Amino acid sequence: MKVKLTKIFRFEASHRLDHLPEGHPCRHMHGHSYQVIVEISGQVNPDTGFLMDYGDMKDIVKPIIDELDHKHLNDVEGLNITSAVYLARWIWEHIKPQMPLLSRITICETGSTSCEYEGE
Repeated sequence: MKVKLTKIFRFEASHRLDHLPEGHPCRHMHGHSYQVIVEISGQVNPDTGFLMDYGDMKDIVKPIIDELDHKHLNDVEGLNITSAVYLARWIWEHIKPQMPLLSRITICETGSTSCEYEGE
């Protein structure tokens, strides 16, 4: 049986989008209450009844989220542009090696905006 599982993580952080033109509101420092939705997909293991244990997902993702929580994203190594798009890719690159079933990262900056990243 093929399924998709999701687990939601949250963190608070500030950032600036320095590459945007003067006058753009996102060029100034501001913050978000981010929601990160991690999705995996694949075949359920008939012996366990799981695709992956949610606890194992948390063990892989939470240290990455902790690196971002209450931080200024412009100071995070390797995150050169701090938009939701690049943040999704940065998180993907940090968890994909440990989570081969990763199929999507969704970053929600606000209640009405989000970015979905499914790898290259």
